[in-house]
Amino acid sequence: MIDILSKRYLYFAISLLVILPGLVILAASGLPLSIDFTGGSLLEVQFEAGKAPQPADLVALYEKEGINDAQVQTTDSGTFVIRSSFLDNETRDSVLTAMETETGSVVSVIRFDSVGPSIGKQVTSRAALAVGVAALAVVIYITTAFRKVPHAFRYGVCAVIAMVHDVAVVFSIAGIGAILFDWQMDALFLTALLTVIGFSVQDKVVVFDRIRENSNILRRLDYETLVNHSIVQTLQRSINTQLMTVEFLLLSLALFGGITLQEFAVILLFGLFSGTYSSIFVAAPILVLWENQEWKNWFGRRKSAA
Repeated sequence: MIDILSKRYLYFAISLLVILPGLVILAASGLPLSIDFTGGSLLEVQFEAGKAPQPADLVALYEKEGINDAQVQTTDSGTFVIRSSFLDNETRDSVLTAMETETGSVVSVIRFDSVGPSIGKQVTSRAALAVGVAALAVVIYITTAFRKVPHAFRYGVCAVIAMVHDVAVVFSIAGIGAILFDWQMDALFLTALLTVIGFSVQDKVVVFDRIRENSNILRRLDYETLVNHSIVQTLQRSINTQLMTVEFLLLSLALFGGITLQEFAVILLFGLFSGTYSSIFVAAPILVLWENQEWKNWFGRRKSAA
């Protein structure tokens, strides 16, 4: 039988190596929130060939219209994405007219999104509430479903800890993407995050349910061996379900789906992989760590070694 749990501290270290760099970036530079959360306007425009201005010219044009916080980004398709404070329809039309006058080009509006500051705050608070309610629901559900198993509450808490692990991985990837590719956390990011949470909980329930079944069948085994045996039994199912189906589809979408869906696909790709990883290498090992109360020996071992 494959011995997975004996290397549990190595798996915890790998998780930290993935999570910490992105979280340090976010702590240093702040969350790269889009207008969906902060409020504001996003205008994507395209100019005629040979008449496209420089990004600095567009910033100066916005300043002439009394908008001093414009940020301009170019895309691979030759369009300009301009983010700024909230623009009403009249101000937007004035800006577009000024663009056409300054460049002598017909300006095509590819996209215009505008969100008021109050709506952005409401979206942010409801997103946080959704994640909190999901965590509470997981604890209640798993504790109730596993009520006949000793220490049923532990299963719910371990599932939430592993879910927080997956959320941290998603934020870490978003932080790294913000530095490398100018990604922003928008409504699609929130959709990907909640999807990761859902898949993450599903994977934990599958592994924990096998542990519960084996607790009745293999009572003579010590707890660590029982949990390891249960993980091995669900290993093939986890690999087949995630890697052979969802992950390959998301990889194709990330590579060939275009820039609009790239961030969404990559975050889902890493998030769902993290959900499978944490089910096997984080949630179940924490159960064993808790059962053995290994934290009591951590400092004792250091003293002995000294």
